[in-house]
Amino acid sequence: MPNLSGVTVIDHPLIRVKMTELRDAQTTSAVFRARLNELATLMVFEATRDLATRAVRVQTPLAETEGAALVRPIIVAPILRAGLGLVEGMLDLLPDVSVAHIGLVRNEETRRPESYYFKAPAHLAEADVLLVDPMLATGWSATAAVAQLKEAGATSIRFVCLVSCPAGVAQVRDAHPDVQIFTAALDRELNDRAYIVPGLGDAGDRYFGTT
Repeated sequence: MPNLSGVTVIDHPLIRVKMTELRDAQTTSAVFRARLNELATLMVFEATRDLATRAVRVQTPLAETEGAALVRPIIVAPILRAGLGLVEGMLDLLPDVSVAHIGLVRNEETRRPESYYFKAPAHLAEADVLLVDPMLATGWSATAAVAQLKEAGATSIRFVCLVSCPAGVAQVRDAHPDVQIFTAALDRELNDRAYIVPGLGDAGDRYFGTT
């Protein structure tokens, strides 16, 4: 078992129920997409729980009162392509955020990520970045994505996924101990193809209907 310092496994009844539907091999792409969107919205609550806020004054219909505003902007950064499945659900809750795109593809022989696209807003250094991907398997893609974000100026990064495993958690935490990980499930292992077991299969294929 990896060191779980800096790792939050979000245990909530609604998340457990929706994760069960995602795992089910009989779940259709349409239902898979819907549950993925719902889970993204639920996950973002926990991933942003301790973001800094500042006091603001607002006028209600009856009186002036004190409210809150975020100190820093938020950027959602999906790892393409499966990470796109989490964006819509997050934007439902965070409609004013910016979106970065990180294109990484796994070389099936080396099992290492290869970059093919990176585009991020100019204010990375001033923002809290939510790096998102449904799976944290070997951890190499997440590690590479964090490195790209840091190289582009990001200083505050949180990684949000649905299914993780000890190997992936250890890889990210060893390479980037400043990055917090938020996951809905910590599964037991990787198989010989570097897929999480029990996992939920290939999230990208199931989301886009390309199985």
